[in-house]
Amino acid sequence: MDVDKDDADNLLRSPSDEEYPVLERQPSYYNPLQTFALAKGEQKQYQQQYGDMYFLRLAKLKPAVEALADEEWKDIEIAGETVRRVDRVLDVRQGELCWVAGTVYMDMPLKPNILDDISKDHWISAPPPREKYLSPTGQDQTMLEDESGRLRLTGTPLQTSMLVTGCIIAVMGTENANGDFEVIDLKIPDLPRQPQRWERDDASIAIANGTGSKRKSDSTPKRPEGGKIAIVSGLGISGDQGDTLTLDLLMEYLLGEACGPSEQSSVSKISRLIIAGNSISEGTPLASREDERRASKKYGYDSSAYNPAPTTRLDDFLATLLPSIPITLIPGESDPANVSMPQQPIHPAMFPRSRNYAAMPGSTEPGWFDSVTNPWEGDVDGWRMLGNGGQPIDDVFKYVEGDERLEMMECLLRWRCGAPTAPDTLWCYPFQDKDPFVIEECPHVFFVGNQPRYDTTVIEGPAGQSVRLTCVPKFRESGEMVLLDTDTLETEIVRFDVYEGEP
Repeated sequence: MDVDKDDADNLLRSPSDEEYPVLERQPSYYNPLQTFALAKGEQKQYQQQYGDMYFLRLAKLKPAVEALADEEWKDIEIAGETVRRVDRVLDVRQGELCWVAGTVYMDMPLKPNILDDISKDHWISAPPPREKYLSPTGQDQTMLEDESGRLRLTGTPLQTSMLVTGCIIAVMGTENANGDFEVIDLKIPDLPRQPQRWERDDASIAIANGTGSKRKSDSTPKRPEGGKIAIVSGLGISGDQGDTLTLDLLMEYLLGEACGPSEQSSVSKISRLIIAGNSISEGTPLASREDERRASKKYGYDSSAYNPAPTTRLDDFLATLLPSIPITLIPGESDPANVSMPQQPIHPAMFPRSRNYAAMPGSTEPGWFDSVTNPWEGDVDGWRMLGNGGQPIDDVFKYVEGDERLEMMECLLRWRCGAPTAPDTLWCYPFQDKDPFVIEECPHVFFVGNQPRYDTTVIEGPAGQSVRLTCVPKFRESGEMVLLDTDTLETEIVRFDVYEGEP
């Protein structure tokens, strides 16, 4: 973290009688959604089939993509033949120009296969995870399926469009003599409706006051301007002394203790800290069944297999910050939460000190410390925000060429699906009534944690939507924290580093 000359002069000097203004942290207007919260107790079942999720997703998004396709391809003629709509995949006829909507399925030989894993469980050790599922010999195939069947797709548009298993598209073309559907053009659902800033908060105030929308100006409170939201991910706390100094710098910066008066005034504008996954470092790999049997204890518990230092250090870190700044904690792949998506909030028992700032059980209002799901959705300072700990993007990365994370994030929004590869290659809960990964309202800010590097851009939709996309790097590796301006939605980086000294 760079310190300017004026602030540096204030760090080491004798006490003075000069009076300084008392700085108060800007308040945070926080209204989270429970989009990804699962039922508790016996209501949460894992006996149902995963195939229902694809039908739920198709039923929800098919009307949207069909409306776009019908508007674009209606009355189009190619070689004297007018394109017509086909309701089902199996209704496609050879040599007939038509268009149809369905779910993409990527048939890739290198994708993990659960049946193969089970059959080989007793014979060989598990293979290491692949960086990419792409076949070097070109054996990958793109399919389009619905409740009637599956159709193999070919054509140039498939090579120029990013597609993964689970996204809903409409394709126009014709079936050739080989039974493949040659694609001429394709459409995706694109961005959904985007709510106005403060729309949900103003509606709640109007309902509470019984004023309706006509007296909005009288009932709407005055809201401050010039605030900022801090977003950090990948703290990777291991409990060792090696990760203490950088974390202390981050903590002292957020508390205003590591800078002078000019910087303290800027830090006081940070209204909330969002931690986007992987607060704890990777744990010890699970032992095999043979190792467990060999090392079993008399009473079934081995105290040496549990290291409380990482969670204790994280709890101390949060408890030190919470009196000054509210915190939203999103779990990640390495955190003590369920592995399958959506990950549920980290249990408050892991935070004996920080949980004092959380909401009471059964309360409908969020607490100063809010342990939430992954993915997470909510309104912060009036802006609709959507974020996750990085697993959906990391899984999409395995399906496509290149490493353009912002392009993958944009595709997720335009597909209207926050985790399209679930449940195929991304573990998730088997939903039966509704697919919560379907994005029904377009966010203003979409952030993804634990990415290789910081990157950001703004994308726009057909109806004037505007979304700030931000890749949040791993703090343990980069020492970077993202600051989001709540007035302009511009982002900046604050970097922390430890000077090693001359060799």
